[in-house]
Amino acid sequence: MTYERPLVYAHRGASAQFAEHTRAAYLQALEDGADGVECDVHLTRDQHVVLLHDPNLDRTSNGTGSVADRTLDELRDLDFSSWKGARIPVEFGAVSQQLLTLPELLELLAGAGREIGLAIELKHPSPYQLRLEDTVLALLESRGWEPSSSRLGNIRVSFMSFDADAIRHLLERVPAEHVCMLVDDVQVEDVRTDLALGRFTGGAVANVLKAAQAEAEAIIDSGRTGMAGPGIGYVRTHPNRVRDWLSAGQRFRVWTVDEPDDVELCLSVGVQEITTNRPAEVLRQVVTAVA
Repeated sequence: MTYERPLVYAHRGASAQFAEHTRAAYLQALEDGADGVECDVHLTRDQHVVLLHDPNLDRTSNGTGSVADRTLDELRDLDFSSWKGARIPVEFGAVSQQLLTLPELLELLAGAGREIGLAIELKHPSPYQLRLEDTVLALLESRGWEPSSSRLGNIRVSFMSFDADAIRHLLERVPAEHVCMLVDDVQVEDVRTDLALGRFTGGAVANVLKAAQAEAEAIIDSGRTGMAGPGIGYVRTHPNRVRDWLSAGQRFRVWTVDEPDDVELCLSVGVQEITTNRPAEVLRQVVTAVA
């Protein structure tokens, strides 16, 4: 007996193998056969859309400071791949070519020779607020993106955010089926530990995040978005809510699913999309499971 397998999206590209969001990571994801790729976007000072997760440069480059304070040319001078310690094959480009803008990723995907998904996460808080969403949509439209189908040639485009205001803004111009409300389970102690915050400051930050979680859950409960994007930990912790959302017709895009046991959980629950840092391994597992 067979059934439709989940789609496998490469989280920031094949980011277990190469530095996240780099040209090498996305080219590897395409070689791995990923059904789609995921990216995070920020605006530079001169309003270019760049693929980076963090609002600052410290973790994933040899630079420092805010992404929003740098021009694209300034970012091009930085090294975004060597921190990973992975040798980049010549065919995947030089170190100086690893930073990608959204238009450059679109070009890579257009050359894939097959249908491919692109999940764009709009990162907030942003100093440019909802200009981020407007810039991304204008960029896509200038290249022929069709909102009702959310297609750009061979690319199926969807949009995601943890920010409820961003989701509401996107829904004004994008059909709900192409919009994913991301949600995570916030634990006060985890926030304090992860951010190295004191008891009171950590509690205050956690309360803000818990309020955001509740708002995201309410949006999914109401069916305003066609996709729900919980983390794998959320799926484990809230089985009843997950079951209710799936029963209500929500399409699930679960992140970040790297371990075989987590893949098995997604298969058993019946989620439709899995986002992973290890697309080749996860794809093999899901194909084998549904055969």
